[in-house]
Amino acid sequence: MSFLPTTANELAVRTVGVWYRYHPDDANRPRPKAVLPGAFNPLHKGHRQIAQLGAEILAVPVDFEISMTNVDKQPLDPDEVARRVEQFAVADSVWITRAPTFLEKSRLFPNAFFLTGADTIVRIADARYYDGSEAARNEAIDEITKHDCRFLVFGRRVDGRFSSLSDLDLPSALTRLCTEVPEKRFRVDVSSTQLRTRQG
Repeated sequence: MSFLPTTANELAVRTVGVWYRYHPDDANRPRPKAVLPGAFNPLHKGHRQIAQLGAEILAVPVDFEISMTNVDKQPLDPDEVARRVEQFAVADSVWITRAPTFLEKSRLFPNAFFLTGADTIVRIADARYYDGSEAARNEAIDEITKHDCRFLVFGRRVDGRFSSLSDLDLPSALTRLCTEVPEKRFRVDVSSTQLRTRQG
């Protein structure tokens, strides 16, 4: 899979079954308007429902993104990337990046809506992911804002209970970037971790 990105400034996409690799500044690169990032290990019905509902709410197609690097997990090798991408339909656009944080994702996907769970938004706000610095966290949120990126936030379990965006205590600058999907429109408690545990 020689087309996979080798640096944080590259990205690849499989669209309609064909692979392309781009530099972020490539004028010919398609610009997705809505992106659902995830590990997709495995892809499950919750992911599908988030993508479908997100497309309805935003009135644009939803692309998927897998980062080969992750702040909490080991990097993915090309064979593992290939295995995860094969779960998607040929018609799906699946982006491969080396952008583990939403700050880095915002640089690759400016002007995009990111579809995220409440658990993910909490991590974006957590200074622990910025070497304990609230100032660094605030700078990251400011840069995401400058890239004109926003978040469509789906309810998820946070600290053992189901939480929606309105239940969370977030920095006001981050809250302003977020749009809530209420529980009455989406609630799927299945997770990839649960599925792997059952399969194991």
